[in-house]
Amino acid sequence: MGKFSRLGNELYNGRRSVDFVHRRGTWYAITAVLVLAAFAAITLRGLNFGIEFTGGTEYRVPIASGQASQEQADALREAVAGSGVNGADAPIVTTAGNAILIQVEELSQEESDTVATAIRTVVDVSLEDLSQDEIGASWGQEVAKRAALGVGVFLVLVLLFIGTYFREWKMSVAAFVALVHDVLITIGVYALSGFQVTPSAVTGLLAILGFSLYDTVVVFDKVKENTHQMREKRQTYAEAANLAVNQTLVRSVNTGIVALIPIGAILWVSASQLGASSLQDLALAQFVGMAVGVYSSIFLAPRVLVHLKSSENEVKLAERRAKARARAQADRYASVPAFVDDLPLSDDDDEGDDLEDDDAGSVPTLTKSRPEATGSGRTVPPARGPVTQSNSAGRAQPTRQSKSQRNKK
Repeated sequence: MGKFSRLGNELYNGRRSVDFVHRRGTWYAITAVLVLAAFAAITLRGLNFGIEFTGGTEYRVPIASGQASQEQADALREAVAGSGVNGADAPIVTTAGNAILIQVEELSQEESDTVATAIRTVVDVSLEDLSQDEIGASWGQEVAKRAALGVGVFLVLVLLFIGTYFREWKMSVAAFVALVHDVLITIGVYALSGFQVTPSAVTGLLAILGFSLYDTVVVFDKVKENTHQMREKRQTYAEAANLAVNQTLVRSVNTGIVALIPIGAILWVSASQLGASSLQDLALAQFVGMAVGVYSSIFLAPRVLVHLKSSENEVKLAERRAKARARAQADRYASVPAFVDDLPLSDDDDEGDDLEDDDAGSVPTLTKSRPEATGSGRTVPPARGPVTQSNSAGRAQPTRQSKSQRNKK
């Protein structure tokens, strides 16, 4: 068995544990820094919306079969940017099958003719074959509204599903916090990277919600299993939740790596080789969202759940029992009274001596117990025969008589 397999087995059985739940300040601080950085990026840099949302002009340049290469796309980008048209100084050039698409801001007819002339200097294409489409901002706004509606419906259904399946509304709140965290950080990365926000990016953003939720539900299902009988297992809720995270840690990491490798390959190829902006927008959203989703399902969602559950009476009782057990294990003889050499003793004989506090209640003394009370409040029955002191028992015991001597006076 490899080292990684042994580590996973030890994490699952609890022989080794990583504290993901109890370090509340650490994980909350890291999450707050990430979210604040995302807010700062969105506020200061803003999002680079594509022409689908802002409106603009799109040119479709037909290319011979198999000739649409990245070199031609770069040449067309430089030609259009150098045409001197203000709205075309930063064109978006992508390959699409046997054609190259060039997207610029909304232009006048004269500016559009200038851009078309610049395109024809790179590619031998007639004016009839060079198609030009005007894209209005209303279409992009409609896409944004429908996307927002889809996200809202998705979140409502998710909250209802988690609350019904786990019978715990606090798990729904924790999962919702993790989803919001993932979306904010993904949008912040988009603002920092300068990638265009296109319908493909919105599609990728919706896809990561499902991945993040799936990972969180797996962890919560293990938390529910571990906390089903906390008292019998002698665990606190935080300990059971932390064990659940450790038990699913290897699965979460493996799933994240397997999902990120192909998405990362698509992102690199689309950004550096193909120049396909729609593909790279989709890949960037999924790559960032999946990576952040693994983090939130391990570090954030269980921590928020434990925080919300900490106010319940059953959880508080389990915490108190755990603290009492810890104190007892730390000093098992803490409840035994300490005897010293000058411990005062009573003048009574030693038969039936018990421990009893003195009048001040501070120094224990030895006092004689009541002869008529033994055991749990029972009264000593009258003896039917001779009673003598027994050395083995340390108290008076009836003496065994032969059968012929019994009942004789």
